[in-house]
Amino acid sequence: MPAHTHSHGPVTGPDGEVLPPDPLATARRRRAVRLMLVVLVPIGIATLVGLVALWPQSEQTAAQQAAASFLPPGTTYPQGTIASLEPFECAEATGNAPAQTCARAVMVVAEGESAGEYVQVELPPEVVTEGVEVGDELVLSRDPGIETGSPSYAFRDFPRGTPIVVLAIAFTAIVGAVARLRGLLALLGLGFAFAVLLTFMLPGLLDGGSPIWVSLVGSSTIMFVVLYLAHGFSARTTTALLGTLFGLALSAVLGAASVAAARLTGFSSEEAVTLLQFDPTLDFSGLVLAAMVVAGLGILNDVTITQASAVWQLHEASPRAGWLELFRRGMAIGRDHIASTVYTIVFAYAGASLPLLLLFELYQRPFWTTLTGTEVGEQVIGTLVAGISLVLAVPVTTLIGALVATAASSATPAEEPAPAPAARAAAAAAPGPSTASGQAVRRPGAHPAGRRPADPPPRGEPSGGAPRPRDPR
Repeated sequence: MPAHTHSHGPVTGPDGEVLPPDPLATARRRRAVRLMLVVLVPIGIATLVGLVALWPQSEQTAAQQAAASFLPPGTTYPQGTIASLEPFECAEATGNAPAQTCARAVMVVAEGESAGEYVQVELPPEVVTEGVEVGDELVLSRDPGIETGSPSYAFRDFPRGTPIVVLAIAFTAIVGAVARLRGLLALLGLGFAFAVLLTFMLPGLLDGGSPIWVSLVGSSTIMFVVLYLAHGFSARTTTALLGTLFGLALSAVLGAASVAAARLTGFSSEEAVTLLQFDPTLDFSGLVLAAMVVAGLGILNDVTITQASAVWQLHEASPRAGWLELFRRGMAIGRDHIASTVYTIVFAYAGASLPLLLLFELYQRPFWTTLTGTEVGEQVIGTLVAGISLVLAVPVTTLIGALVATAASSATPAEEPAPAPAARAAAAAAPGPSTASGQAVRRPGAHPAGRRPADPPPRGEPSGGAPRPRDPR
């Protein structure tokens, strides 16, 4: 059976030697890419036009101006070390609630204009219960005191730079060791995705741009670069990109209809209420829709690239299979993937909303009232929209791969390519099976090459040309 090419590396023979790629399979993949580029090129041009048209124009939005006035100008966040700690009771016990303990901490500022100075800050009870001690480091907020003439300090947060950096280095090292170059390219694509998010999508939304178009254009830009960067320019990647773009478009359309039908206001979190104070003109229902589109990027990428790879591997293993047969075999794999990723979506949303679910457990509200309320209902609708888009992206990606693969095969010569001269010479020189003594062993019924077996002799005659000897008796 001839070896078929594999998209993840060179084809090797039984002894580990690298075999030349199958010219017929290579021609089919190139033809498939050309067919899909007919659709992808207009989408890519539309994405570039959208980036130019929707790029945020103003240097500082109304929300950014309001946020700048919320904090005193010149506010910094230096770290400090606790030199002394004096606990005190800041709230008495009431009913089932125990007494709360706060603390006055004298701290040594470690950086900034006041480095080396001793300052006093008050620590809230949730910080004291974490077990802070003398010598611990905390992050402070420093008000330069332009109006009062003297700076003031307050507790800001715990420093988390060291664990984040250590985990990031470990993550990068593990990804590089296990996935090698492809994993490192995926991390590079992740950096590009965050660059698009921070420079285009978030400023565009704050600038009053259409949430559905900003999210679609930004997500398409990310997918065009990330997929080809991590998986290379191939028919498999192009198939996955088409399936991903379909899933994104479906998420946007279905999300827009669901947000309007359910009348989601977007004020289900404290962060949204804070944004409302900064800029009441923002489209908060549109922000819910944009969040649905962005949240589906990763899981759609995972599903579509797996399905595309499965279809093309099936096609290379059975080049004569029709598109319907490829679709059926690919969907057999896709159903298993759907079953596992549905759990991923639901539990991801449940984990993000766990504190909220605990509150509703305490309130003892009716189940249906809780499920359809603003806080939980927004998460439920987002989960359902992402799930529908994910599930439908699987058959669409499989169908695209099956149709394009068979179309590319029908456009290439059906004959098998002639073996290369080196391959013919190697086949001719290959020895047959032999015994331990080095002599060739002929299989029962086998005949020398180029000779046909003679007709069997008539009954009573010897099989050879010599006469049969007479019986001496």
